[in-house]
Amino acid sequence: MKKRVIVIGGGAAGMMAAGTAAARGLSVKLIEQNRMLGKKLMITGKGRCNVTNACDNVQDLIENVTKNRSFLYSAFYGFTNLQTMEFFESMGVPLKTERGDRVFPVSDRSADIVAALKRFIIQNHVEIICDRVDDILTDNGRICGVQALKHGKIEAESVILATGGLSYQQTGSTGDGYTWAENLGHTITEILPSLVPLRVEEDWIANVAGLSLRNISLAVFNDKNKKIYSDFGEMMFAHFGLTGPVILSASAHMRDMGKDTYRIIIDLKPALEEKQLDQRICRDFQKNLNRDFKNSLKDLLPSGLIPEMVALSSIDPYKKVNSVTREERSRLLSLLKKLEFHVTGFCPIDQAIVTTGGVDVKEIDPSTMESKIVPGLFFAGEVIDVDAYTGGFNLQIAFSTGHLAGSCC
Repeated sequence: MKKRVIVIGGGAAGMMAAGTAAARGLSVKLIEQNRMLGKKLMITGKGRCNVTNACDNVQDLIENVTKNRSFLYSAFYGFTNLQTMEFFESMGVPLKTERGDRVFPVSDRSADIVAALKRFIIQNHVEIICDRVDDILTDNGRICGVQALKHGKIEAESVILATGGLSYQQTGSTGDGYTWAENLGHTITEILPSLVPLRVEEDWIANVAGLSLRNISLAVFNDKNKKIYSDFGEMMFAHFGLTGPVILSASAHMRDMGKDTYRIIIDLKPALEEKQLDQRICRDFQKNLNRDFKNSLKDLLPSGLIPEMVALSSIDPYKKVNSVTREERSRLLSLLKKLEFHVTGFCPIDQAIVTTGGVDVKEIDPSTMESKIVPGLFFAGEVIDVDAYTGGFNLQIAFSTGHLAGSCC
């Protein structure tokens, strides 16, 4: 009789695990409580699905993991980003690489990635069951199956837990996997949002909600005034605070959130040193000598941001440019190079792209993804206490750990 495997969770990690296990000739059932597979995948990358990152080597993948990176060596070497790209192209999905080595389907449709994974599991004869798992069952300390709401007891020699975290709960990431793992003796580390928008103290940002800024640099300082992170790229203002790629990545470094714990400094003109920028401002002022100050900044700033920067500079908006003092110009220069925000907290965890925390990696064999506590129990994806920056790295974790679990179960 074929060895029986149950995969709980029909996301990126679960489908990869199920298809890989079935390709080995095992009898695989994939249980997903949603009526459709890959529901979270469908909305990743704003519906485009940043499927992986085309960085040069596995070490680059490792360096973009923000927590427990050494745990992932075997998974990443066993199924690399290049193999992920080859997999999807072999399944009929042409890929393209964009800024930051982010890899997307040429079609810009997440649905094509989901469809490819569905083809993979169907071609390998995975049985798909739409049901909710109530419990994972053991016999003498070893996995023997699961108890499902509608299908009752389903027997299996191995169970792969690929239930995701707590982010995007509307897609079915309810945290059940943490409960089952804990009930089976595993430690669950603190669950926090990661890659999540940030709330800030400065209320003026509500006036520019929706405005994106490109080619800015960011620095994050903790309450001891130590720089803990820096980045370059794109951000966006929202009514509640800050979001966008550099903000989401910065949030992954804010492990001990509290009032006045973190400050963010934005350099709106990182390509120019202060002296160069001052010369640029002087040239702009020279062209606008007889204009009101508020009408002199259109070549320097997005129009939506100008009223707020004028207010922050404390320069009279109706003051003629030829009357702006050196000290006032210095204040404007400081704003452009050091626009400061005080972080008051994360947005709710259901707005996070991923969660940090999960099943303690000390209790999982990194070479197989099998539990060190319960034989026959395997883990894949976000349920494990690993996470990474934006740019396709978190999905690569899902595919690599799913492939390893499916290869070893």
